Amino acid sequence: MKKNFTIKNNISSFFLPEKRIKNNNLIISNKLNNIFKEINKKKDTFHILSKKYKFSFNNQSLKKFRKFKKIIVIGMGGSILGSKAIYSFLGHKINKDFIFFDNLSEANFKDFKSKKKKDSSLFIIVSKSGNTIETLININLLKKTDLNHLNTIMITEKNNNALNNICKKKKILTIEHKNYIGGRYSVLSEVGMIPAYLMGLKIKNFRKDILDYFKKKKKKSLIENASKLTEIYLHKQINSIIFFNYSPQLLDFNYWCQQLLAESLGKKGKGLLPLISSAPKDHHSLLQLYLDGPKDKIFYIISSKNFYDLKIKGEYLDNKFKFLKNQKLNKIILSQKKAFIEVLKKKNIPYREIHVNDFSERALGELFSYFMLETAMIAKLINVNPFDQPSVEEVKVLTKKFLC
Repeated sequence: MKKNFTIKNNISSFFLPEKRIKNNNLIISNKLNNIFKEINKKKDTFHILSKKYKFSFNNQSLKKFRKFKKIIVIGMGGSILGSKAIYSFLGHKINKDFIFFDNLSEANFKDFKSKKKKDSSLFIIVSKSGNTIETLININLLKKTDLNHLNTIMITEKNNNALNNICKKKKILTIEHKNYIGGRYSVLSEVGMIPAYLMGLKIKNFRKDILDYFKKKKKKSLIENASKLTEIYLHKQINSIIFFNYSPQLLDFNYWCQQLLAESLGKKGKGLLPLISSAPKDHHSLLQLYLDGPKDKIFYIISSKNFYDLKIKGEYLDNKFKFLKNQKLNKIILSQKKAFIEVLKKKNIPYREIHVNDFSERALGELFSYFMLETAMIAKLINVNPFDQPSVEEVKVLTKKFLC
C-alpha cells in the first residue's frame, strides 16, 4: 500500500550524540507504550486518537445544516486552524464556500457584511472556554438577527460561559468541546470534524490511520524522528524552523503546525521559532539569507504529488528557454525543490523533507496524529508541558484589565 506521506531527515551527526539518541529512543518508546496502554480509558489529550473516542454529536442532528452552501467559521487559534487546514487540503472534494474569521479585522468584516445575503450563511462558532475575547467581538459585530437556531452551531465547553449563555437565550445548537482536549490538539474532535462533515467529507476516514504510530514500523519511525529533532531543540546553534512550502494545498496545514510547535514547545526558554515560507516565491526574496546567512535554522521542506497537470505551452519562449516547453508545472516546482536540497546538503544545513502522496481524509488524519505525537514526544525529552500556555493566559488577563 502506498504511504500517505513520507518524512526524510538530513541532520548532521554533529547534532546527534549516539549515546543520547539511544536514551531518547528508550524514553519515547516507553512513553508511547504507556499512552497506548491508557488511551481507551484515560480522558486526556491522547484519548482523541482512541477508537473509543465518542463525539458529542451525531450526524443526524447536523443533517439540516448540510443545505448551506456558504459557511462562516468564527474562532481563534486551535479552534479554527485545523478546519482551515482541512478545507485547503481537501478543497478538490468540497463544493461549498467556507469563510474563516480568525482575527480582528474591521475591513474584512465590512467586506463580508456588504456581500452577505440574508439567511444564506451557516455560522459555526468555536471557543473552548466560551469566553475568547476575539471570538465574542466578531460575533458581536454581526447584527442581532444574524444568529438563530436555524443557522448557527456553537462548540464550547459545558459550563457557565458567554457562548453557552448566548445559546440558551437564542436556543442555538450547542455541541460540547471536551474540557480535556486543548485547542491546538482538537482538530480530530468536534472542533474539526463538524466543519469537515459540513464540507461533505467522510469524517470516519480521518481516523483510520491515527493509531499507526503506536505500532511496529511507523512507531519506530516516529521514535527516531522525535529523538533526532530533540537534539536540534537542545542544540543552542539552531533557533528557527522554516516551513519551506512548495504545495499550496498544504499552506494552512503549515500554519496549523506552526501553532502546535510554538505553543507546545516554546517554554522555559526553550523552543524553536516556526516560520512559514512559500516556495518557489521565496527563492526570490529569502533564499539568499537562508543559504548564506547564519546557520541557525532547520528547514521543513514540504511538497506533494502532482496535483495539477498544467503544461508550459512555450509560445513566448526564446531558444535559451526552450527547455521549459511542454514541461509540467509540478515537475518544474519539484526541480526547484531538488536544487534547493542539493545546496542545503552542500552547506551542511539540517533539513527534513515531508512529501504528501495522497490528498484524502485518511492521509490528513494521519498527518495530524503524527505531528501531535511527535510534538508531545519532543516535549517529554526537553522537559516542558506540551498542553499548557501560561504566557498566553498572562496576556489575556492583562488585556481584560486594560479594557475594564
